[in-house]
Amino acid sequence: MAELKEADAAQLHQEDVDIKRRDGGDAPSAADQTAGQTEKNEAAADSDNKPSTTTAERHISIQTKLEGLELLVDLNGAGRKSCPLCPEEKFKACYSHKLRRHLQNLHWKVYVEFEGQRMCICHLPCRNLKPSLSGDQASGRHVAHYHCVVCSVTIARKTDMISHLKRHVNKGETEASYSGSSDVPFEEPAPSGQAYEIMKELGTNVQLLPNHTTPQKSDTYFNRKMKTNRQLVFCSLAVLAEERNPLECLDAFGATGIMGLQWAKHLRNAVKVTITDISDTCVKMIKENCQLNHIRVDGGSRGPRGPDGAGGEVEGTPIATVEVAKMDANVIMHLRPFDYIHLDPFGTAVNYLDAAFRNVRNLGIISVTSTDTSSLYSKSPNVTLRHYGCHIVRTEYYKELAARMVVATVARAAARCNKGIEVLLAVALEHFVLVVVRVLRGPTQADESAKKLRKLVHCQWCEERVFLKLGNMVDDTLPCNCHGSLPGKTAVQLGPLWAGPLFNTGFLRRMLSAAVQHSMDDIQPLVKTLICESECTTLKSLVHGPSALTNQVECGVVIKTLQSGDEAADQSGKRKTGDESGNVVKKLKSDASLEHPPFYYSIHRHSIRGMNMPKLNKFLQYLTEAGFRVSRTHFDPTGVRTDATLVQFKSVLTKYSVPTYTNATATQTSVSAEKTL
Repeated sequence: MAELKEADAAQLHQEDVDIKRRDGGDAPSAADQTAGQTEKNEAAADSDNKPSTTTAERHISIQTKLEGLELLVDLNGAGRKSCPLCPEEKFKACYSHKLRRHLQNLHWKVYVEFEGQRMCICHLPCRNLKPSLSGDQASGRHVAHYHCVVCSVTIARKTDMISHLKRHVNKGETEASYSGSSDVPFEEPAPSGQAYEIMKELGTNVQLLPNHTTPQKSDTYFNRKMKTNRQLVFCSLAVLAEERNPLECLDAFGATGIMGLQWAKHLRNAVKVTITDISDTCVKMIKENCQLNHIRVDGGSRGPRGPDGAGGEVEGTPIATVEVAKMDANVIMHLRPFDYIHLDPFGTAVNYLDAAFRNVRNLGIISVTSTDTSSLYSKSPNVTLRHYGCHIVRTEYYKELAARMVVATVARAAARCNKGIEVLLAVALEHFVLVVVRVLRGPTQADESAKKLRKLVHCQWCEERVFLKLGNMVDDTLPCNCHGSLPGKTAVQLGPLWAGPLFNTGFLRRMLSAAVQHSMDDIQPLVKTLICESECTTLKSLVHGPSALTNQVECGVVIKTLQSGDEAADQSGKRKTGDESGNVVKKLKSDASLEHPPFYYSIHRHSIRGMNMPKLNKFLQYLTEAGFRVSRTHFDPTGVRTDATLVQFKSVLTKYSVPTYTNATATQTSVSAEKTL
């Protein structure tokens, strides 16, 4: 039977060839015939694999231009014509000029655009009848709707269609993926089959999916607004790498892997970077980004990271090695010790703090990024109480309140593991709260950190605030007299919060040097502001050279850092005596004990009605002349951090404010004097 079928097929093929020879003149060669037949077969196979929603099969309401909609009916002909998108009972046949206005004002005016295709509104009976008020579907009416250009579904409302198209984009399903006229073969929506966007940040290239801006629907989420956060974390790691190396570093939530790749690309052999994520899509994306940056991928084994290790080799010599693992963040932090851990989940990080402090090495650093700003900034107090165990209200210093609340949560998690913390950096900006702490092992350090968790007494009238000391009564705590002059209760207890300092000056100075070294111009003004805020001074005499790097004391532990070349030459071959070294430690302890005052006052919040305030820099000078420590703060551009009480703050502000009617009074006086003359 098979031989008979082959013979019949050969005979039919020969007859077709003879017909073509008679009609076309010159006969093509046998090779051309075979190639043509192969192309036809491949084209037929491709047409079978592609979706059925082709350009020819799209609904007539989907057009690219208004002229295409008008071509559906012959508007140049005579007589009455019906609308191609409306039934006869809805829009009766009319002349060409009325039909043209109808198509333009009704159908085309409310179109939904997607990748150059306009989906006009359709009134044809494409959907089921909408039931009438009596529930009878037969007596109902047809609903106006749109036809999706991607999946051909019908949707009634324009806003719903826009949301429907956004879901297609988030899944990577676009109009080109479903088009039958496309020359690109159809592929399933996978990371390797989607259109990438290459983004470069700090010399590191990463591939981004089309839906990288939607964290709830994308595995490889990337936020461009978090660039400041990534640079601050990088500088803190660079400072730790100067103290000791190599460091075991963990980027627990890799996503695109940009943060871990920046560590490996710029710090090279000083760090051993591990990037983890629970998503297969993210792990695959991270490995592709490693190849894009000529970084060798280690498959996740704990063995030595030599050239024989498993992983994807890139062309040429790799500049660094990164370990990429598909693992839950809590699991890997319980299994392995690290020197530096960065936690940046979507939302709160409280679920990962216990695992982070479990195996972190002594004098290691943990950086925590919290993006749940609604609960941190007092917009959802019930969520705040549930996640952080703190009671807070909206205040003028709500950003610092959020930072101290996160630090308090971190301190409690460290204390459960018999560890204490030293806060190196706490930054609260519009989109995130970043806290960087150094871990100090031992129950003594844990007790010292726990003692710095206190309640805050806040006056809801004047917004004066003070930390509640142990054993003190609430009524005698606030320096204001609002509870005596105003009816009802005026003070509330907030917290518990971190009552210690939020910055370490020596660490911030070394971060500034790292930012200058790696050409991070964006965060240098912020780090300078943090240094002035930590010292509570307006002086900005900051030295970027190596002579500015000195020893720093963190909870009594001296961290040795780089020194200038002359000092290193003088001290080579010598050892300080016990008295000299003891004097240095005492001096550094005395310098470190000068903590910055907690919280700040907003000059606009406490302005006097009918008075013109002085300029902010002038007002800082007036407070300094009055004998108070003063500085600006990164939490609020109009905030002033000072050790003065609110009464003293207002007295200085009132003294140097000018009435707004001074100029008007002077003008009236001059006019009256002229009339008298």
